[in-house]
Amino acid sequence: MPEGDTVFLTAGRLDAALRGETILASDFRVPRYATVDLSGRVIQAVRPAGKHLFFDMGDISLHTHFKMQGSWHLYRTGERWRKAGHHARVVLRTEPWNAVGFDLPVIELVTDPHAVVAHLGPDLLSEDFDPKEAIARLSRDPDRSIGEALIDQTIIAGLGNVYKSEVAFLAGVDPRTPVGRVRDVGAVVRLAHRVINANRSTGSQITTGDIRPGRRRWVYERAGAPCLRCGTRIEMDRDGTDRVTYWCPVCQKEA
Repeated sequence: MPEGDTVFLTAGRLDAALRGETILASDFRVPRYATVDLSGRVIQAVRPAGKHLFFDMGDISLHTHFKMQGSWHLYRTGERWRKAGHHARVVLRTEPWNAVGFDLPVIELVTDPHAVVAHLGPDLLSEDFDPKEAIARLSRDPDRSIGEALIDQTIIAGLGNVYKSEVAFLAGVDPRTPVGRVRDVGAVVRLAHRVINANRSTGSQITTGDIRPGRRRWVYERAGAPCLRCGTRIEMDRDGTDRVTYWCPVCQKEA
């Protein structure tokens, strides 16, 4: 599942291209909205909310979520798509641009976009991110593992498997540690905020500061490889869904 900075960057690119543009034609390739026509509506803004993406158009908004496989592409009129057409789920055509949503598992038109994301915790990429609220929400279930809690979007919005593993490493905390046994939950929140915002304009998700291949992240997708800090073999655990966790058993001690 894409991290919050990927959605943030996508929203920024779409907003820069489409804000103020009039939709000339729309094509929903999902049964629920097959007959919907958004022609004539003006795209007022494209904005992220956690991992959710909204196209605001007056009294309605187009809400999408990438989940594991979704993406939005921008193409100039007449430009060849980089993905096969049968992957397209929605197409918004304006005079200069075609915005194409590929493989989107969540597509809906809503009249109250705020209600859609009311359940989310503080958004790490929002200008009004509230660290105190994030810490309070993390602390409500002291028996839950810190790794699991960090990717619960109702606690903190924006983190996925990459940042969960990387933030836990940078904090020196085994991701399986119960929240109540983490020495400084506030430090973990501050790390998460700093690390994801450092990548908000690139989406590169580099956490080591080293851009060389194989050295961009401390632990994520490095199972079996030596820890970049101590040389110990990186461990990995998969819970049977899309939740994968990586950690160094030496640098990250379970409390």
